[in-house]
Amino acid sequence: MTDAPLDVTTDAGPVRGRATKTARVFLGIRYAEPPVGSRRWTLPQPPRAWDCVADATRPPALCPQPGMPTTMVDEDCLFVNVTTPRRASRDPLPVMVWLHGGGFTTGGGHLYDAARLANQGNVAVVTVNYRLGVFGYFGFEGLPGSGNFGLADQIAALDWVKRNAAAFGADPDNVTVFGQSAGAMSIGALLASPAAPRLFQRAILQSGSPLLHWPRGIMFPRSPEHTPYLPLPAVEQNGAALAELLECGDGDVVARLREVPASRLVEHTGLFANSLAFGTPLVPLDPAEATRTGKVHAVPIISGATRDEMRPFIAGAAQKTPLTESRLAELRENSFAQQASVVAERYPVADHGSPALTWATIATDVSWAFAAFDEHRLWSRSAPVFAYEFADRSAPDVNGIAAPRLRMGAAHATELPYLFDLGGENRLSPAQRELADTMIASWTSFARTGTPTLDGTPSWRDFGDDESVLQFDETGIRSIDYRERHKLDFWRSVRERLAVG
Repeated sequence: MTDAPLDVTTDAGPVRGRATKTARVFLGIRYAEPPVGSRRWTLPQPPRAWDCVADATRPPALCPQPGMPTTMVDEDCLFVNVTTPRRASRDPLPVMVWLHGGGFTTGGGHLYDAARLANQGNVAVVTVNYRLGVFGYFGFEGLPGSGNFGLADQIAALDWVKRNAAAFGADPDNVTVFGQSAGAMSIGALLASPAAPRLFQRAILQSGSPLLHWPRGIMFPRSPEHTPYLPLPAVEQNGAALAELLECGDGDVVARLREVPASRLVEHTGLFANSLAFGTPLVPLDPAEATRTGKVHAVPIISGATRDEMRPFIAGAAQKTPLTESRLAELRENSFAQQASVVAERYPVADHGSPALTWATIATDVSWAFAAFDEHRLWSRSAPVFAYEFADRSAPDVNGIAAPRLRMGAAHATELPYLFDLGGENRLSPAQRELADTMIASWTSFARTGTPTLDGTPSWRDFGDDESVLQFDETGIRSIDYRERHKLDFWRSVRERLAVG
């Protein structure tokens, strides 16, 4: 079998990639015109054609985001990266399009090295940059695309894949969109978008549910009750508040804001976290409502979360204010009011080892786990759903947030090194690599056929058959009673009582 060509002609022009030992990699292929100057806060447009061969051997700029050196970011950031096996394939490859996480405010496609995933799974992997924070989810009354610029970028990238997959030896009619955290929440919106049906045939959502609902104070003491999405008027109000803050509130406000340097705007990007707007042409319904009413695209889905989702979030809060037993009591009262005592009885500190671990477990169960289970029930009414929980508590700590007596375990994002080499680095032990091999085989077989195969392990049953959830952890792969593990019947009762109260 010969090597796949490193020179490829896209619909906009030729590009030249590079070969690694196992993969063919193209970095920084432009999929839309630069959203700069007067194009800031406009919907993405296809790139203008070029004639010379574009260098696709170096990482592109990341979209502007807090905490990154200015040399690494640029508003001209709408690029995709394509990774395939090094060897040419006789048959067209399935395509997997990755939408990164980062709270809609941080991250970038090339940070996820997909060579291992592409080579082992024999798939083409496309990772995407999309506008973030104030650049991706800003809204203002009368501004077309308000609150949806980042989502529109993702749709434009999927459209680019549809037009160009064949040039890379891949099948444009066999596309799986997959993402983690904000990437998965974006997929929740794509499943409800009238613009998306023709662009993908399958979806994988990792730790990001359209039904996610965080009670008041669950993230940190003063955090409001919130979801990943906002109604358009609320996003527009945030945009107006930004204009006032930057003294751009008179005349043509958007034009004045377009003149503000990106470095100044990015300081306010937190105003637009979890601000993907609904009530728009791209997302007419709240994705949660669309999920509950069955108004979503019926495609096969893999969906799940990690066992200890909330630990890094609680650790971050505990760094500022130590989480003692008295503090735990205050948090319970703040979030659950008249139900605080029954929550305390069901989650005694003695069962978890520390107040911090107790609160992290409560927060995981009432939000991430509860939402995942309900969405699996709803989706499975119209299409196959393969539910999982990542539970390897020996996983590498990718979050780097330390707090006393709060080990990370299988925390939010800890499954990522099992699919990607983050920053090009493989940090897995030999035992973890075995688990990673199984996960890659499952994810990529699903991308190929719509059904994940697990040779030598328990079959991954459709959730709609018996509410089966498959656990991936360091001790092996097995079905678990997810509802009991995360006390979901208890939380349903608590939620109902709080709603009545």
